[in-house]
Amino acid sequence: LKAVKPEAHIMLVGDVDQLPSVGAGNVLRDVIASGRAHVTRLDVIFRQDEASHIIVNAHRINDGEAPHMDNRSTDFFFFGEDDPVRAGELVVDIVANRLPQRFGVDPRDVQVIAPMYRGPVGVNALNEALQRALNGSARTAEKKIGGKLFRAGDKVMQTRNNYDKEVFNGDIGRIEGIDFTDQTFEVNFDNEYVFYDFVEADELIHAYCISTHRSQGSEYPVVVMPVMTQHYMMLQRNLLYTAVTRAKQLVVLVGSRRAIHMAVGNNKVAQRFSGLRERLRA
Repeated sequence: LKAVKPEAHIMLVGDVDQLPSVGAGNVLRDVIASGRAHVTRLDVIFRQDEASHIIVNAHRINDGEAPHMDNRSTDFFFFGEDDPVRAGELVVDIVANRLPQRFGVDPRDVQVIAPMYRGPVGVNALNEALQRALNGSARTAEKKIGGKLFRAGDKVMQTRNNYDKEVFNGDIGRIEGIDFTDQTFEVNFDNEYVFYDFVEADELIHAYCISTHRSQGSEYPVVVMPVMTQHYMMLQRNLLYTAVTRAKQLVVLVGSRRAIHMAVGNNKVAQRFSGLRERLRA
């Protein structure tokens, strides 16, 4: 803001109902609450059809109500499983078998989003299990770097802005090939081919499953999300709302009804005290 001329016009665009920043602050919500800015709220969602249960349930979650979980819709489903190990296995089965068989969904169009990294239904374990299920051929070229096993065909995400390569934090691509002579990965980002030296592999993570925070600002044809009571530290209304609204065509929740009710009932995002709202008013 310091670099902006006083006569300039500034427009902020965002969704205050999604997750706040990882660090301190609650800027957009505080700016709105201060009353110092003109606010226009868009209440029509164009990502899905108006009758979509994704939209209906997103509004219900935002209003503090549990989503409809009777599986009577064509685009929103719930699979109950309280055991975390079996829930993890169910997530893999849904992505690798059930969605392709019932809806003709390509597993590459499915994004698994998990609330936490650890545990049998966390990002790390699900990435390993989904890699085995979807890209586990022994004939596939592979390279292990820093404890991570990269295979040709793997779904990966860029984790920081790299202006030289013109790839940015959150971009998702697929490893097209591994060259052991030149010691490089070839990664396809939306038909743009980018080469990584093996020593640059720390910029990439597996993206069969990603965290809810990393999903913000993106959209995917299909979202599958485990929601378990073991995730209790992260179960918040805005976390569930954020994951559900990433999907364009289909949402599948796997886990515990109790955990979903815990998330919907927890709206503690309102408890951030940054002081910005009061300073703007003053």
